[in-house]
Amino acid sequence: MTKQDLASLLRDVRACRICEPALEHGVRPVLQVHAKARVLIVGQAPGRRVHESGVPFDDPSGDRLRAWMGVSRETFYDAAQVAILPMGFCYPGTGTSGDLPPRPECAPAWRDALLERLPAVELTLVIGQYAMAWHLDQRGTTLTDTVRDWKRHCPARLPLPHPSPRNNIWLKKNPWFEDEVVPYLKRRVRKLLRP
Repeated sequence: MTKQDLASLLRDVRACRICEPALEHGVRPVLQVHAKARVLIVGQAPGRRVHESGVPFDDPSGDRLRAWMGVSRETFYDAAQVAILPMGFCYPGTGTSGDLPPRPECAPAWRDALLERLPAVELTLVIGQYAMAWHLDQRGTTLTDTVRDWKRHCPARLPLPHPSPRNNIWLKKNPWFEDEVVPYLKRRVRKLLRP
C-alpha cells in the first residue's frame, strides 16, 4: 500500500467526524499544512472565534503569537512557510475556567500521518501543556518549568506558554520569557522564513 499524499490526507482530515458526538458546536477541523513549511506551530485546539472563522489563530492569541515570532499576517498564513497543527482540530467547547482540552481522539487518529508529511520543518513551536505532553514528553513537569528549560529543546523545538490574554498574569510573573525566549524565537524564525 502506498503512502497517502498530503492533499488526500487533508481531505480526509477536513471530513473527519470522529469527535462529532462530543462537540456541542459542531465539527470544523482547523489546520494549515504544506510539505514545504519550515516552521510548525503546535497549539491546543481552536477557540470559539477560530471555530467561527475557520482561520487558525484568528484572535488576540494569534496577534500575540505573531508578535513573538516577529512575522506579518501574510507570512504567518503562508502555509508553504508556517504549518499550524493543533492537538485537536475542532473547537472543544468551553469549561468552567476556559476552553475545554483538545478531544483525545484527534491526535492519535491524524497526528503521526500529518507530521510524516512535513519533511521541511526545522522549528516546532510547542504551545501549552497538551502539546508539550505529546511533542516533548513533559508529563509531570509544570508548563513553567518546561518553558524555563527551553534551551534543552532547541534548536528543533521551542516550548511556549499559550499566547492567550488569559496568560497575562503568567507573563508578568515570568518576565524572563519575553526577555530571553522571545528574542531567540524572533531570530530563529527570521533565519527560517522569507518575508
